[in-house]
Amino acid sequence: MPLRVPPPTRVETLCMGAAGITGLVPFYLMAPGADERMSKQTHKWAPRWERNISHFKSPAEKSIQRVTPPIERAVHRLEERLPLERAAKGSERSIKKALDMLGVKHS
Repeated sequence: MPLRVPPPTRVETLCMGAAGITGLVPFYLMAPGADERMSKQTHKWAPRWERNISHFKSPAEKSIQRVTPPIERAVHRLEERLPLERAAKGSERSIKKALDMLGVKHS
């Protein structure tokens, strides 16, 4: 009875394609003339990408503006709870003690 291999799913195909691209792109870029080919393709496709990016630009800016205040508040709360100043003073004290033991002058 022959062994039947199931056809790949979309995710498997996508992963294999990404792995192939990731593995082969460095060799493509090391080939002679790769800079010229890349610059020609960039010159060809960049205007299209710049036109199409406008579809994503405004929604991304809006979502960033919506998310920024809560993130700022969370970072501020976290900074208040962390004993950073006390840790810095303790580190300074231990460094000064070590320098005093070694006989090094410090300011």
